[in-house]
Amino acid sequence: MDDFVWRALLAGAAVVLMSGVLGVFLLWRRMAYFGDTLSHSALLGVAIGLMSGTSLNVWIMLVCVLVALLMLYVQHNPVLGSDTLLGIIGHSALAVGTVALTFLPEVRVDLMAYLFGDILAVSMTDIVLTWVLAGVVVGVMAWIWRPLLSLSVHAELAQVEGVNTWRISAVYMLLVALMVAVAMKVIGVLLLTSLLIIPAATARRFASTPEMMALLAILAGVLALLGGMLLSLQLDTPTGPSIVVVASALFILVQLVRPSGT
Repeated sequence: MDDFVWRALLAGAAVVLMSGVLGVFLLWRRMAYFGDTLSHSALLGVAIGLMSGTSLNVWIMLVCVLVALLMLYVQHNPVLGSDTLLGIIGHSALAVGTVALTFLPEVRVDLMAYLFGDILAVSMTDIVLTWVLAGVVVGVMAWIWRPLLSLSVHAELAQVEGVNTWRISAVYMLLVALMVAVAMKVIGVLLLTSLLIIPAATARRFASTPEMMALLAILAGVLALLGGMLLSLQLDTPTGPSIVVVASALFILVQLVRPSGT
């Protein structure tokens, strides 16, 4: 295979690893809107980076981390409904980022690549950065797995057991923010949440333990990655959306194979 295909597979595998481990908790804690808000905010980081002429990766990570901390504050100090505030933050950041890019006529910006990903254009630097972060995510998640699981099952009981719920939630949100920051080039800001949610939802049907669910979510993500890239290369379709299409097809297939009543 061509080098760009191998690079795409390596970058995609790292993203799938992170999304599988993080996505199960996003599902259990009913935080799909949280992922949407973060991914939409990433475009604002792109705009700031281009306008300032500095590193895009740094600004994307910084914006995602700041938005994650803002959402954590909102979660613990609700004024409106959390889903309402998340929607306002995410879509406002996406709109501001998009509008800001129009004020850069001298900079050639492939907006579609940021919105829907461009996995076939990843560089070796992108691959190294993605795998380094994947190692960090897996390591930190192994460290906070049990308290985060307790928090997801019953927050009040976790507090009684001595779990620092604010700190654990903050660490988890920051990991998701960092994952979004490096994964947007692979899958795009509009499709990132689907890679976090759909493989985890697919795995949920067959998992008997939380750990098995994470492993099956990674497997479902790998199958979606391989199938989506094959579909893209054979039919010349956009790679990011093709990966999501295959992931969705796997989810539907699982529902047909094993009805929810069994």
